[in-house]
Amino acid sequence: MNAVKLRPFVPSGEDYSLAQSFFEDLGFEKVYSDNGISIFRKGEAEFFLQHFHNREFQDNYMMELRVDNLDEWWSYLQSSGLEKKYPVKINPPKQYPWGSREIHLIDPAGVCWHISEAAKTGAVAARETKQPAKPGPSPSPSPDPMAL
Repeated sequence: MNAVKLRPFVPSGEDYSLAQSFFEDLGFEKVYSDNGISIFRKGEAEFFLQHFHNREFQDNYMMELRVDNLDEWWSYLQSSGLEKKYPVKINPPKQYPWGSREIHLIDPAGVCWHISEAAKTGAVAARETKQPAKPGPSPSPSPDPMAL
């Protein structure tokens, strides 16, 4: 038994069309849309934007978007004008004790997006630090941030 893909349903908040525009401006491609649901994709990442509003749910919902270069994303977010065009909050990259470096973005509905950099291990990490890759065990999983 194998899982192939996880595609979460993200609430749009009160203004479905504003949420659609926001995610397009964030760089996602809208691959399907009707009055109740839209599918957005960027690379291998996909999610459903659901025309749904429940303030308590939205304010407690979180997503993680893993990216290969967090600094590129931060540069884009700073130059994009998203904070002027949409009711969003964007916090700069920060290293967290569970080993993840993240940007936190609150979307127009109130959903908190953890934009995090994929861990660099083995040959990729060695190439970036100009050191030979060392064979060894796989890195252990990060601790549960909610348990800290």
